[in-house]
Amino acid sequence: MKNFISVSPLRILESSSHQRLGPGHLGVLIARAGVGKTSCLIHIAFDKIFRQEKLVHVSLEEAPEKILSYYNVMYADLMRVLNATDDHEFGNRMDRDRIILAYLKKSFDTERLEASLGNLKNELDFVPSTLVVDGLDFENADRKLFEDFKKIAVQFDVEIWFSALSHRHITEVNERGIPYPCHQVDELFSIIMQLQAESSGISLNLLKDHENPEITDISIMLDPGTFLSSG
Repeated sequence: MKNFISVSPLRILESSSHQRLGPGHLGVLIARAGVGKTSCLIHIAFDKIFRQEKLVHVSLEEAPEKILSYYNVMYADLMRVLNATDDHEFGNRMDRDRIILAYLKKSFDTERLEASLGNLKNELDFVPSTLVVDGLDFENADRKLFEDFKKIAVQFDVEIWFSALSHRHITEVNERGIPYPCHQVDELFSIIMQLQAESSGISLNLLKDHENPEITDISIMLDPGTFLSSG
C-alpha cells in the first residue's frame, strides 16, 4: 500500500543513514503514558506487512483478542483516512503474515520466545522479518534481557522493535542525549526514537541512528488521532 508507506511513522528513517533498522538490530520507541506507543508500534507493523514482510507481535500486557481489536480499529481508521477501498487483500495479508504471541501474568522469558519462533519456523514455515514487543517493563529489566533479545535478533535474522515508558518526573539523560529508561542500555539499540506530545500534534524524534553521529533535529509530526505522518 504505497499511500500508507508515504505517511508511515517509519518515514522518519528516510533521513537516517541506514533508512531502516535491519535484521539483527534492536529499535525502541520512548514515550510517556497515553502518548501512543502501542498505536505507533502497530503502524510500524502495518508498514512491514504492507511491504509483504512477515511479523510477530509480542504482547506482554494484553490478551491476543485485545491486540487484534487494536489492529482492526486502526486498520479501519487507516482505510478511512487514505480514502482506500478495502478489497480484503490487505486484511487477508494481515491475517496471513502477522502472528500475535501473548505472555501474560509475567510468563515471558526469552527462552520461551526463542522456542516459539523456532516452532513457527519448523511447524508453520512462518519466518518473520520483524518482531514488535509491546509492554516490556524497561524500568525493571536488566541488561542481560536486552542482550538476550539481541542474540535472538541475530539468530533469527529479525529486527526487533520495543516500546519504553518514560515519566514526566524523571528527566535523566545520558551524555549521548538518550533519556530514561534507555539511558543505561542505549548502546544495545541501533535506532532510538521518542514520541512527545506537542501543541500542534505528536512529534516523533530520532535520537539514535545506528552509529551515525550526525542526527541533529530529525523529526516528523504525527496526527494525534491517527498517528500517521502529517507532513
